[in-house]
Amino acid sequence: MQDAKKANKIHSSIAKAVTENRVKSKRLFLVGVGPGSSEYLTDLAKDVIRKSKYLIGYKYTLSIVRDLIIPHFHQVYEVTMKDQDETYNEVHKKMEENEFCTIPFTGDVNFSESEVVDRLLEIFGNDNVELMPGISSIQVAAAKAKIPLDKAIILSFHVTENIEDKKRELVKAIQEKKSVILVPRPWNNNVEKNFMQSEIALYLKKEGVDTSNLIVWVFEFLTTADERVFKGR
Repeated sequence: MQDAKKANKIHSSIAKAVTENRVKSKRLFLVGVGPGSSEYLTDLAKDVIRKSKYLIGYKYTLSIVRDLIIPHFHQVYEVTMKDQDETYNEVHKKMEENEFCTIPFTGDVNFSESEVVDRLLEIFGNDNVELMPGISSIQVAAAKAKIPLDKAIILSFHVTENIEDKKRELVKAIQEKKSVILVPRPWNNNVEKNFMQSEIALYLKKEGVDTSNLIVWVFEFLTTADERVFKGR
């Protein structure tokens, strides 16, 4: 009962805010929620999540914001790569005028998420979507390795599209002795599309790069209790 009253109060506040600020119908917020720890959530991200009736996200990303979920108010949809498009369309049809939906993205929504963002802009309409940046794992990794972002080449292989051009860009950057910060590509159902640490090392050797001279940092599960850091050659 207490949760229901709290939810109704929040919804009334939202309706008032919508009227006062003339927010467009079916408003979608794409929110960066940081690398993994809820400590890296911005206050703005928390505020938007609390106001949104609908939350859509991957299991891991939703776990970052679980403490913000209000029973009897939030309608939460956990998605996978296979069913995310169907869920986005389903929620869009279900939403009523002046209702909010938030889709949390691990790290920063403006980095390595362009494919999904483009699809959501098509579904909800460009004017009804707002992007809110978050702290990226790239930023955290750069800070830990003490590599200035403005002096590094940043590459994301975390896409479904062809990555051959990016792979050549990686080799070129290393040959020019530049620092490289990259996000690899895991692909559980297709080993040939996998481009993780071992595949990257083999590719560089194949392209004539002496990997024994490279100082490499590998970061996993950044900012979480399971964080792992490797530094070596």
